[in-house]
Amino acid sequence: MATRDLMTDTPARVRGIGPVQGTALYVASVLGTGLLVLPGITAAAAGPGSVLAVVAVLGMSIPLAGTFAVLATKYPDAGGVASYVRRALGDTAARMTGYWFLFGVCAGAPVVGALGAEYLVAALGVDRAIVPFLAVAIFGPPFALNALGVRVAGGVQFVLTALLLAVVVFVVGLAAPAVEGERFTPLLPHGWAGVCTAIVLFVWAFAGWEVGTHISGEFRHPARDIPLATIIAIVVTGGCYLVLQFVVVGALGESAGDGPVPLLDLARLGSPRLGPIAVGIIAAIVTLGVLNAYLAAFSKLGASLAANGDLPRWFSPGVEQGGIPRRALALTGAVVTVYFALMNLGGLELSPFILTHTSSMVAIYAVGMIAAVRLLPRGSAGWIMAMVAAVLCAGLLALAWASLAPALVLAGAAMIVTAARRGRRRVRASGPAA
Repeated sequence: MATRDLMTDTPARVRGIGPVQGTALYVASVLGTGLLVLPGITAAAAGPGSVLAVVAVLGMSIPLAGTFAVLATKYPDAGGVASYVRRALGDTAARMTGYWFLFGVCAGAPVVGALGAEYLVAALGVDRAIVPFLAVAIFGPPFALNALGVRVAGGVQFVLTALLLAVVVFVVGLAAPAVEGERFTPLLPHGWAGVCTAIVLFVWAFAGWEVGTHISGEFRHPARDIPLATIIAIVVTGGCYLVLQFVVVGALGESAGDGPVPLLDLARLGSPRLGPIAVGIIAAIVTLGVLNAYLAAFSKLGASLAANGDLPRWFSPGVEQGGIPRRALALTGAVVTVYFALMNLGGLELSPFILTHTSSMVAIYAVGMIAAVRLLPRGSAGWIMAMVAAVLCAGLLALAWASLAPALVLAGAAMIVTAARRGRRRVRASGPAA
């Protein structure tokens, strides 16, 4: 059977998610677990210059987010980036892109659960031996919500995102009186090299814009709601990271990167009793929100890949607009379980899974921007943003070259599937003549 793109022309009268739920899903996918660890790590790397790094990465994320918004508006498809790549570069490249997201980016899911559990353990002062059990418990609600459909998950995501922003404001308010101006001098204690290191770290904090492409077909008015959700999400996430980084540097100074849980140190400055409780709430909301947003994307993509023959077609139900891809969600659960088991066997060492996740993300962004340059009208605003983003992604690819092995393995798997399908076609074609 020929492959097909699953474009959805969404009439205005059809029920779906609106800009509020869409914005919440976008914010959750970007304002993720980086919120828990990056302010301290980047402050240690660049000192006050880490604030400049936030501004730089926020500026770089605008063309990337804008390009994905244009593509999602023009081609609302559950396949997301893979569907754009299929149009521009063919089936094999699309299969690679889909595998990178579903099987590569998915490696980050157990990392999210483990980080949330680690933060809860540190905030509550309980035995670290319960981290694996807390991580499993964190996965339960997002899987249950997505089994009810992305529209239910989107409504809940609005509540989670609102709570997250409220608690972040609360923690910043607690620590703000401890900010001292002299902690911002010298501005570049580690030179521009430190700022560059912080920029590379913050790139991962601002990743996640591709998540919305997989649920673009679920918007009631994609042409209006997707750009609006993207713009609001850029302002909200950029503002949160910028204000938080300013307070971390100004309140904690050189000790910002000393502990593994910088938000906990920050909150304790204002209230030793209420601070840890607030940080525990942040950790729980962040992890639940990130998993909720990403599981919606994974399941929709899995169903789309199955409908196009890149996965067994048994996983395709739910790919249609408004459909609930429970079989693809179960497949995602199986992949997450394998990664989680491997992570536990490795003593909760997160680095291999983070590298698998990030190398796959970089590969997706690079190929996605190439597809965008080919698909969007030359000279249009979307095309210009895609060109800028493509150059930036090429730079990221060069920075991430040492960790691209998982992405190359998944690309090889996609090529093997292509070869197998061509072999079957040749057998069918030669059969009647035999």
